[in-house]
Amino acid sequence: MAAKNAALVVDIYNDIQQHILTYVLLALVVFSALAVIYFTHVNRQTTSNLEVLLTERDELDIEWRNLLIEQNSLAEHSAIEIKASKMLDMKRPDAKSEVVIKLP
Repeated sequence: MAAKNAALVVDIYNDIQQHILTYVLLALVVFSALAVIYFTHVNRQTTSNLEVLLTERDELDIEWRNLLIEQNSLAEHSAIEIKASKMLDMKRPDAKSEVVIKLP
């Protein structure tokens, strides 16, 4: 029985030596397939992150435009005058209350 086991081991070793190129190519094909799967997964994750960032950029761009519109409307003289008269109880001076100062 030990002789049979030893002969079997020798046969397996000889078979491996004869077909080593086939086994190496098989290992490379499996490795290549796993690499394709991994890099496809990474590509999909990166694409998903890019879409999220593009959506966030668009939202920030819309918010920036709204803030510019608000800034322009607040900077108008009529808006400032209305707020001054309502909130601070200010009004334009009349001719009697004006004081002219002459410098020597």
